[in-house]
Amino acid sequence: MTGINIQAPWSQLLINSDKCVETRSYALPDKYVGEELLLIETPGKNGNFKARIIGTIIFSHSFKYNSSQEWAGDYNRHRVEQDSVFGWNEDKDKYGWVVSDVVKFEEYIEAPSNKGIIFTNECNMVMPTGV
Repeated sequence: MTGINIQAPWSQLLINSDKCVETRSYALPDKYVGEELLLIETPGKNGNFKARIIGTIIFSHSFKYNSSQEWAGDYNRHRVEQDSVFGWNEDKDKYGWVVSDVVKFEEYIEAPSNKGIIFTNECNMVMPTGV
């Protein structure tokens, strides 16, 4: 199964359905549209945990933000503060990936050691019971 790395705290907002648009500097690759992905939570600079799988996520499509006003107006869906390193930047494209479904695991699963920066391929793992 393929996984996507998403840094805390945005990973928690997504898995708890408090955020419904993931933002990136590129469009959602076609091969991941509608595909169930493992949601791999990464700690970022301030986290004190190792990367872990916290659930699954499906994106239905992506769209491009065309202006800082459009970006700011969609804050309630993407939940990224402007002063964040991931905030609006006039020099970079900004895309929203629309979440269509999330499943939160009751327990975290250790992420594979071969994780990449963006996607982790073939996370050979056993799905927890009750999912």
